Amino acid sequence: MTDPARVVGADRIDLLRTFVRIVESGSLSAAAARLGTTQPTVSRRLQALERLFGLHLLQRSTHGMTLTEDGQRCFAHARSLVDEWEAIQADLRGEVEVPRGRLRVMVPHAFGQAQLLEPMLAFLARYPQVTLEWMLEDRHPDFIAEGIDCAIRVGAVEAPHLVAVPLAEVPRIVIAAPALVGTADPRDPALLPRLPWIALTTYYRDRFSLLPGDDGPALQVEIQPRLLTDNLFVVRRAALAGLGAAVVSAWLVDAELRSGQLVRLLPDREAPPLPVHLVYPSARQIPSRLRAFIDSMKASLPQTHGMRPRPLPPR
Repeated sequence: MTDPARVVGADRIDLLRTFVRIVESGSLSAAAARLGTTQPTVSRRLQALERLFGLHLLQRSTHGMTLTEDGQRCFAHARSLVDEWEAIQADLRGEVEVPRGRLRVMVPHAFGQAQLLEPMLAFLARYPQVTLEWMLEDRHPDFIAEGIDCAIRVGAVEAPHLVAVPLAEVPRIVIAAPALVGTADPRDPALLPRLPWIALTTYYRDRFSLLPGDDGPALQVEIQPRLLTDNLFVVRRAALAGLGAAVVSAWLVDAELRSGQLVRLLPDREAPPLPVHLVYPSARQIPSRLRAFIDSMKASLPQTHGMRPRPLPPR
């Protein structure tokens, strides 16, 4: 039986590379321009790859082009393989590998809109040959099936199959509308049990602790929330409306604290800070665009307003 790869004069890596460029570019003609070849050649390579696997990888219609379920799996594996092959070539030739290609990153919805926006734009400005797909999702991705290069997570990471790179930490404070506090002293711990509460279900529901600035004991606070939500912006809006007090990331309410729309309660205490990690699947080879993104986030996140560097672990 004739090998489909030989029919079009291309090896299997070329077929996979062509398929990856088709998906990244969104069309056969755009992929041909990127590869420096013709659209008929790209089409023949795609057909050869589909014959090689015995699978239908792309569904084309008048509305555009979409990956089939088999195509999605093939793309995730193909991109990883092509990246590794190109990295091997660059290393053996002694070339300086320039970050290029498409990078798919999943970030928390509110955090990705606010805190990560400026670092992301700075990264794109520095690496003009990188195309970034910035996915705002409050969930854990299936990295392989979805073709996700990395994700940024706020909170603990407990996944042994992932590499977790520490980036920074998010201070958390207690806030409320001034009308809710009234004439009470916002520094008095006895105020907290008397207040209605808004709970961020991602991190606490009916209790939380507040740590002092020194090494003293933590203050345990029991609450019965009037509102429970998993959305940071809902928490902020409800707090501004005077619905209740809440524990929030400090960056979320910075402007409202400065304007006096919100006040900080127990200003000498914080809730335990949330660690921020960049996570990606364990792999033998990391493409240069992902290495560059990791380095960029490690440098910029600790300096971002409302964030701070993670303390070094004790020796």
